[in-house]
Amino acid sequence: MTASKQQRRRSLRDDAINVPNALTMMRIVLIPVVLWQLGNGTPRANFWAAIVYVICTVTDFFDGFLARRLGVVSIVGQFLDPLADKLLVMSTLVFMSFQGRLPWLAVVAVIITEARELSVTSLRVIAMGEGVSMPAAQGGKEKAALQMLSVLFLILHHRYDIIYYGFGRMSCDMNAAGIGLLYLSTLISLLSGADYVRLFHDAVEAKERRLAEGIDTPGPATNTTTPTTTAGSP
Repeated sequence: MTASKQQRRRSLRDDAINVPNALTMMRIVLIPVVLWQLGNGTPRANFWAAIVYVICTVTDFFDGFLARRLGVVSIVGQFLDPLADKLLVMSTLVFMSFQGRLPWLAVVAVIITEARELSVTSLRVIAMGEGVSMPAAQGGKEKAALQMLSVLFLILHHRYDIIYYGFGRMSCDMNAAGIGLLYLSTLISLLSGADYVRLFHDAVEAKERRLAEGIDTPGPATNTTTPTTTAGSP
């Protein structure tokens, strides 16, 4: 019994302590650094806050890549990775709202996208319980990319002159661009959420039709294989 408990403890520690999880934890540790630089509010401080934020987003890519490459995909990592992302985005947006950089409606928009993710996760769990599969709908990755880019623009905040070689110079208000991208990411998130609802409805109805026709009913002992149900089947 004691040996079994010790093995369980060692396995849990090995599951938690690895390079990908260390990168994820570093992303969480760097959040106060981003907020500290934002608190200064100067263009220089905003620039360094943006640099730290970019480092965080880069580690978000590498921790998942390394976990798959090294074969150390863990339950702890699967929990910490999305948690670190949400802490980074939400803490930064709330802090900037208190600074007056963006309206509270923008923060509400991000909360709506998080509610959408929770709803989609619930739908997929229900679909698994019904014995149907739901492929990933388009829009999730686009939403995440736009949201990350919008936060970067909001951190930079000030108006900058962008030089287009051969086309002259254009002034860009980073704060306005960030707010616009944030609302756009919310719209894409809601549209992809509606697409998931449609996929769930079609998948469940397809299974019910097969059950009504007796296709999913187990046959003789020599052939008891149940066809795999996929979303969007006719």
